[in-house]
Amino acid sequence: MPVFDRIRAWAPFGAVPEIHADELLAALDLPVPPVLVDVRTRVEWEQSHIAGSISVPILRFDERLDGLGLDPLRPVVVLCLSAHRSIPAVRILRSRDFHGAAQLEGGMLAWWARRYPTVRAGA
Repeated sequence: MPVFDRIRAWAPFGAVPEIHADELLAALDLPVPPVLVDVRTRVEWEQSHIAGSISVPILRFDERLDGLGLDPLRPVVVLCLSAHRSIPAVRILRSRDFHGAAQLEGGMLAWWARRYPTVRAGA
């Protein structure tokens, strides 16, 4: 990927596909739910995350992606606090043929505002 495209991919602003918190909550009950990748810091993830989400801090996302064993045919929803750190992760996924990749609209702030379920690490 040319240098400019790599830099642009990491820009925390711009449009990427999104899923609303209500839609995500419903999708989690599907026989094959989307994979949830949380790109907040490990400390943020430990304090409150959606059950089953994988913690992959955005600064390590590119280097850890191949080791996650994700299926490009299965939807992936990327989570962060306010839907800014998730933008580069969605762009990276989509550039690697994860065409079903999207971010949680409004991030965890939107999830918490609806009082949807979360868990703490070790709880």
